[in-house]
Amino acid sequence: MDNRSNPWFGISMGLLGLIVGYALATVFGGGLSLPSAKIPAQVAQDPTAIPSAPPPPPPVGDVPEVTDEDHVRGDRGATISVIEYSDFECPFCQRHHSTMVQLLEQEDDVNWVYRHFPLQFHPNALPAAHASECVSELGGNDAFWQFADLIFEKGFDFEAHVKEIGLNVDAFSDCQESGKYNDLIDAQMAAGGAAGVDGTPGNIVYNNETGEAQIVSGAQPLSSFTSAVSALR
Repeated sequence: MDNRSNPWFGISMGLLGLIVGYALATVFGGGLSLPSAKIPAQVAQDPTAIPSAPPPPPPVGDVPEVTDEDHVRGDRGATISVIEYSDFECPFCQRHHSTMVQLLEQEDDVNWVYRHFPLQFHPNALPAAHASECVSELGGNDAFWQFADLIFEKGFDFEAHVKEIGLNVDAFSDCQESGKYNDLIDAQMAAGGAAGVDGTPGNIVYNNETGEAQIVSGAQPLSSFTSAVSALR
């Protein structure tokens, strides 16, 4: 039978094209976003219209200042902070993690701040975020970053990571079962949303002296961050 004469063939091919297009947009966009409740209406384009200018950078809302309570990698006194709102189960965050390590090796006056933004459709994200806070409680800032590295490198065997870092597993388990850091995680998500973050990794390049900031959304190449850092110096 000739598929070209079958009306369902055309419909099937159209649906396949939509699925492939969505997948490519997700991969090349470099990040995962919160699902939207609204679908924008299609607008007919005038073929004679003059192309519009490139859209401006995303607006930055109120950004909570970096404090001693933050998880900071690098010099706490650095002029520039890259404040990452992140999800331990996000594959783009995993890729971004290595980019940030490179950035700190290259830029002396930049530090990296980790704040939580676990997405609901990632079942391991919230438990991992809470586990990282328990590790920080038991071992401090360095232990937090060791744990973060291990999560992205080896996965979600929390107790194995705790043992590797050298912390007390029973104390960790008690902390993890308590849920004591859920409110902190919720507050960081809310603050990230208010600052303009709508997906992960959501990065705010922030000048700690002037308060100027720029959002860099997604797992962008190293050059995107060096450019943003240079613009805010």
